[in-house]
Amino acid sequence: MSDRKTQFDKALMGLRSLVMSGEFAGSNRLSEVALAERLGLSRTPLRQAMDHLVAEGLLERIETGGCRVARFTLDDINDAIELRGVVEGTAVRIAAERGTDPQVLAEAEAVLDRIDTALARSDAIDFDGYVKENAIFHQLLARLSGSQLMQREADRVSRLPLASPSAFLRDQELIPDFAASLIRAQHQHRAILEAIRAREGARAEHLAREHARLARRNLDYLANAGPGVATRVPGLSLLSAE
Repeated sequence: MSDRKTQFDKALMGLRSLVMSGEFAGSNRLSEVALAERLGLSRTPLRQAMDHLVAEGLLERIETGGCRVARFTLDDINDAIELRGVVEGTAVRIAAERGTDPQVLAEAEAVLDRIDTALARSDAIDFDGYVKENAIFHQLLARLSGSQLMQREADRVSRLPLASPSAFLRDQELIPDFAASLIRAQHQHRAILEAIRAREGARAEHLAREHARLARRNLDYLANAGPGVATRVPGLSLLSAE
C-alpha cells in the first residue's frame, strides 16, 4: 500500500471516528489546521477525507468555505435504515431470481454457523464475534446478487450514521432483551438464505426489509433513553431535535 493511500485511510478513519463520537458542534466550521495537527497528518489527506465524508453525508459544505458536521433527525436515520433494507432486499431478491454463486452462498452459511457459535451461551454471548460475523454476512448479502452496483450501494448506505447493520451491536447493556433480539436476527439471517436457495425472490426481499427494521426499534429505544446515552453510542450525538 502506498504511503499516500495509508495517509488517506488514517485521515478518513480518524475523522469519521471524531465526527461519530460527537466531538464537534454541528454549527461550527471544522478547522483543517487543528484537525491535521490532532490526527498527525498533513492537510492534503485530511481534505481528501473531508471530501469523502461530504459524499457520505456526515459532513456538509459551508457557503463561506470549509465544512461542518451534518445533523440528522430521527426520521432521517429511520429513512436511512429503511433504505438499507430496500437495497439489501433488492440484492437478495435478485440473488433468488437470477441464481447466485454457490461459493458465496456457502461462505454466507459458514458465517451463520460462526454466529450460532457466538450465540451458543445466552449467559455469555460472544458480542465481538457476533459484530464481526454480522458485518461479514451483510456484505455477503450484497455479493449474493452478483451485481457490483448493488454492492456499492449497500456499502454506501451502510455508512450513513446509525444505518450500519452493526450500529447498535456494542450497546447491549443499554437495550432491554438485547440477547433475544440477536437470536431473532439470526433466525432472520437463516430464513433469508433459505428463501434465496428456494428461489423465492419476494420472500427473500420481505425478510431482508423486516430484518433491517430491528435496527429501527433499537434506535427508537436509544433515542428516548435519556441524557448520557448519546455519548455512548457512536453517531447518536448527530441527532438533532428538529
